[in-house]
Amino acid sequence: MIIIADGGSTKTNWCLITEDGKKVLFNTEGYNPYFSNTEYILESLKKNIASDLPIAAIKEVNYYGAGVHNDEKAEIVAKAMRAFFTNAKVNIGHDLLAAARALLGDERGFAAILGTGTNTCIYDGEDIEFNIDSLAYILGDEGSGCYIGKKLLSDYIRGYMPENVRAVFWETFKLTPDDILDQVYTKPLPNRFCASFSKFVYDITVNIEYSRNLVKSSFDDFFKNMVSHYPNYTSYKFNCIGSVAYNFRNVLEEVAQEYGMEMGVIIRSPIDNLVDYHVRKFNKK
Repeated sequence: MIIIADGGSTKTNWCLITEDGKKVLFNTEGYNPYFSNTEYILESLKKNIASDLPIAAIKEVNYYGAGVHNDEKAEIVAKAMRAFFTNAKVNIGHDLLAAARALLGDERGFAAILGTGTNTCIYDGEDIEFNIDSLAYILGDEGSGCYIGKKLLSDYIRGYMPENVRAVFWETFKLTPDDILDQVYTKPLPNRFCASFSKFVYDITVNIEYSRNLVKSSFDDFFKNMVSHYPNYTSYKFNCIGSVAYNFRNVLEEVAQEYGMEMGVIIRSPIDNLVDYHVRKFNKK
């Protein structure tokens, strides 16, 4: 048996492939090693993975996660995985590599993530060839759910939000500016908190122009600060994974076209394509 996992900062999608080829799908919370240590991840796995899952029979774990930027961060996750999946070989990779393999398989191309966070790369058909650092949610992550949420919250706190949107925001969340600042600056996982408001932006019906402009300006920053800095970027199709890309794909396509990129594949989650990729690789061994 093998298991494949795609871990974002908010949620991890898992798929167990049984001996007879059956797929067992389940979810846990996300495990970003910038915010979660080994002990936290291990306890979460014990709490959230069903006790009837045949852990001892799993021979290989392929985990791709947000925040796995180097060997040190990868080891934080790997130690927890090895402690939980005691009989398995554990492979840890970046969630950007998962996105690229799910979007492009064995083909060369451009791949991006627009979910809670953001990332981009040129993929050579096997590994990441070139990556412009997204700088995470404090310094960068333009276009992400967190970035969109931050822009919305800033408008609310500063009084820039249109009154009809502000009224719906208050009725929905009952948050004062002080509540928001306290949550962002003193509570854990502020990136998840900010990103959660991207759904509100998607759901707004009282002022479509406001929400659309907010999203479009976020995507424009994404292309201006990251995508357009890749050499010959217009020679590639724009392929992207993530809930933000999927939910706002019409706006994303408009901005991509303004920057001269043809749209490629947009999918919400990489797990199905990623499973197919690993099953092909596993069967060749």
